[in-house]
Amino acid sequence: MAIDTKHSELQGLRIDRSDRGEGGQPSSWARRYIIVGISVVVLLSLAAVAYRLFAGDVSEVEVARATAESSNNPAGAVVLSATGYIVAHHKIEANSKVTGRVAWIGVEKGDKVKEGQVLVRLEDQEFRAQYDQQRGAADSARAQLEQLQHGSRPEEIQQTEHNLSEARATAANDKLTLERTRTLVAQGVLSQQALDDATAKYEASQQRVHSLEQTYELAKLGPRSEEIARAQGALIQAEGQTAYAKSQLDATVIRAPISGTILDRSVEKGELLTGQFASAARPVFSIANLRDIQVELDIAQDDFAKLGQKQNGEVTLDAFPDRKYKGEIAEISPEANRQKATVQVKVQILDPDEFLRPEMNATVKFLADEPKGAASNSEKPGIYVPSNALRDHDGKKVVFIAFNGKALRREVRVRAQRSGGVLVDGLNGGEDVITTAPQNLKDGDKIKIKGQS
Repeated sequence: MAIDTKHSELQGLRIDRSDRGEGGQPSSWARRYIIVGISVVVLLSLAAVAYRLFAGDVSEVEVARATAESSNNPAGAVVLSATGYIVAHHKIEANSKVTGRVAWIGVEKGDKVKEGQVLVRLEDQEFRAQYDQQRGAADSARAQLEQLQHGSRPEEIQQTEHNLSEARATAANDKLTLERTRTLVAQGVLSQQALDDATAKYEASQQRVHSLEQTYELAKLGPRSEEIARAQGALIQAEGQTAYAKSQLDATVIRAPISGTILDRSVEKGELLTGQFASAARPVFSIANLRDIQVELDIAQDDFAKLGQKQNGEVTLDAFPDRKYKGEIAEISPEANRQKATVQVKVQILDPDEFLRPEMNATVKFLADEPKGAASNSEKPGIYVPSNALRDHDGKKVVFIAFNGKALRREVRVRAQRSGGVLVDGLNGGEDVITTAPQNLKDGDKIKIKGQS
């Protein structure tokens, strides 16, 4: 019984070939399905091979939109946009003229100060003592000069005259004594020694008279001019030393050189400051007038010709993009920067406010001036294309347009230069001009725009 059951199960697993045609071949419908499947596989393979063969001929390009723009820059049109930094027109660093220790500081960073306001005081005891010493020396020299200029006082002249009269009287008495002595010696009453003594005394009296006569004359004439000149020189020297000592004393008080805002403070109380001419000198404060603000720009030499003196512009800040300021070119550097191929331009902000701060990023859009003739306003606008879209072909200027997966060449005429591009005739505006592509790109070549599937 078990053997019969197993035989029956094996018969159920046997493949039924009754549907095959004669000779055991597949039926007609099965052959059709096999042929269709093989055909699909072959077609897909051929398509893949064709794609690989012809895909290499499709160039990948970059495009930019051509836009209409007037070549005559009507009033208010932006002719150039440049970025730079806010700077103070005049920034002053206050230094110390003398070496001394900081005794007092009166302001902090960000404070507004007025011209002449005291910012810092240094210890001044030594400077004050030197000033007092020099002032005393000057007073002494001045008194000496005045004494010489006024000459001898009347009392001094009178005293000298009295001394001379007394000396003359003494000399006259000594002369009489000498004569009597000579007579007595001749009579033998007195010795020769008495005569010698009387003679010597008389001669001494005569010498004293001559000396007092000269003193009397000098007293009446007064001091010599050379002495007065020497005294004047001494006074000038003493006064100069006094003035220098006074300037050193005054320099211990550091004042604001202008009215403005304290941008930086680099000292603290108790620090030792060195004089401004010393090698270790450093600024005490940086001060600037924040109502006198400019934008410092580096303009490429290719764009420099678009700007002129007093040209207007609109200033915006990266920090406050919604705020706009009126600007005007105030300074154009007379020298270009060779390394950067730029020219420095400074734009004066005409309506500054408290939002402006030095070193902020700023953008200036320079505006075209009013056109000189009304006829220029009716000129047909040109089409702006980037400079790298322009090519040379057989001595003519051409651009390639991306259209329906192909590059189409169009001849154009350059009308004017623009920042980063040109204005041309020959386009309608709105076209996608090819800016980056292989150098051997030809009219009608298949292309693929970079970034698009």
